Amino acid sequence: MNVVLSWSSGKDSALSLLRLREDKRYRVIGLCTTHVEGWVPYQNVSLDVAQQQADRLGLPLIGIALPQVFPPNEVYQRCVVDGLRASGLPVGAVGFGDMFHNGIADYRRSYIEPAGWQCVFPLLGEAPAALAREVLARGIRTRITTVDTDQCRGDFCGAWYDDALLASLPSTVDPCGENGEFHTLVLEMPGFSHPLDIQALDVDRSGRFHSLRWRMISHHS
Repeated sequence: MNVVLSWSSGKDSALSLLRLREDKRYRVIGLCTTHVEGWVPYQNVSLDVAQQQADRLGLPLIGIALPQVFPPNEVYQRCVVDGLRASGLPVGAVGFGDMFHNGIADYRRSYIEPAGWQCVFPLLGEAPAALAREVLARGIRTRITTVDTDQCRGDFCGAWYDDALLASLPSTVDPCGENGEFHTLVLEMPGFSHPLDIQALDVDRSGRFHSLRWRMISHHS
């Protein structure tokens, strides 16, 4: 079955992609990323960064524009369905990196299945601690790009997502940041033709959400 994977640019999307590529039932034919005026919400990275990730993976990227970060549900759903249909890709299913049985799977199905597609959840119901270890074991290298300081210490922003960071997270913080505590950017993973290099500049600590400010470093193949 042909699958388009919802791609946030972070570690959960990357692990979902690797799982799907190993599953003979599925063939990943593209990635899709929602954005607001060219910026991916939560990750706080520009859409061209997600495009560079897709290029390194050899997959087309469907950019789906949203009118705002939190549009009404019906607006969000219509944007996603219309964007996937307009892509011209032969979509059979849409994959998502959700982990928790908190109603999100039923929500996804409520608008994906009426469009004629299946929903696939490669990580659903698995323990976040085990998934965090798998991310590291598989060589998915990421940095934390945003932190919600209402849930997590701001000084984690900009850190590498590694064993040391996992060991230092308070017990109240999900090791995958699945409650929105933090978000990551994938710089290298199996399947990348070459790494995505960024130079960390500083951290914007002006609001509740601390964000890493950085610039791309060009790679020449």
